[in-house]
Amino acid sequence: MNKPGFQPSLKGRALRLLSQREHSRAELERKLAVHEEVPGELAKALDALQAKDFINDGRAIESVIHRRAGKLGAARIRQELAAKGLSGEAVTEAMQTLRETELNRAQEVWRKKFGQPPADATERAKQMRFLLTRGFAAEVVRRVVQGGDAF
Repeated sequence: MNKPGFQPSLKGRALRLLSQREHSRAELERKLAVHEEVPGELAKALDALQAKDFINDGRAIESVIHRRAGKLGAARIRQELAAKGLSGEAVTEAMQTLRETELNRAQEVWRKKFGQPPADATERAKQMRFLLTRGFAAEVVRRVVQGGDAF
């Protein structure tokens, strides 16, 4: 598509990334740093995009939660948000909301994967490991696996 030798500007590269999904400012800085030729150029481009609300950390948080909450627990989602350079009060509020729905989300993930109570201790351990690796809290996992269909 691009002409040979054509190099998009930092702002153009950032817009291309943002057109695919929401990115945090820290994420864009990390991805675009290798393309910065003049020190401070990247910060200026990102400031301009942020001023026009193309970069919005609140939307990035909502996007991650929307995409991942159906499959992952609060701990894993917090880890993903931290990896994207997102933290602070908005993340704390989002985590509180996720914790309130953690049991229901874990039950749904368990139901899709297993659908029936474990037959023995080995199966119980397998089901618990499955939910724990997806970031659900240990107490929630215990309630889901021991409860089986009793919810």
